[in-house]
Amino acid sequence: MNHEPTISQDVSAKPANRKPAKHRALGRDAVVASICGGVVALMVGASYAAVPFYNWFCRATGFNGTTQVATSAPATGPIARKVSVRFDANVAPGLPWKFEPEQNEIEVNIGQVTTIFYTVTNQAARTTAAQAAYNVAPLTVGSYFQKINCFCFTEQTMAPGEKREMPVVFYVDPSIVDDHENDGLNTITLSYTFYPVKDPVVKPLASGESDKRKGNL
Repeated sequence: MNHEPTISQDVSAKPANRKPAKHRALGRDAVVASICGGVVALMVGASYAAVPFYNWFCRATGFNGTTQVATSAPATGPIARKVSVRFDANVAPGLPWKFEPEQNEIEVNIGQVTTIFYTVTNQAARTTAAQAAYNVAPLTVGSYFQKINCFCFTEQTMAPGEKREMPVVFYVDPSIVDDHENDGLNTITLSYTFYPVKDPVVKPLASGESDKRKGNL
């Protein structure tokens, strides 16, 4: 009887081009590391961009009680409704300044352009510089509280022992009467806090016309 020859197959043979498991693992680790590095770089970049974006957002929307900047008086003029405006002054630790409003509270008509003054004294025997942060309360008023002129717009440099009167020119936008969230509004608090500037911009000490009393604009 004739028997057909049989050919045995080696089922354990590996494909010739398959990479070892160790090399595959290293490749995956490199991809994961690259992705993680990209995410970290993106997060760091976002953190630096977040501060200016947040400041812009607050100025644009009045969020968190951030006041607005106006270039002129309101077109409609004052209205009969009145509101009391209180003035708050604070100095951050490490800044040797005395800072206070000349009036603690005034009553104004909504839409009335008003000028008030804060007094600042540098109690140190050296020149110091600071920048004021500000907001109003209640926070819903931020988008309606308009400043035409304010010392908070720029960095302030004070000579040793210098005392200065700093004006704030403002009004409450008459459009606030259309915002029913503020129907019961009777009092607004304008608050400032001066923070020291470690590396101040080198410039002459301010003594211009903006610091002189001119009365209401």
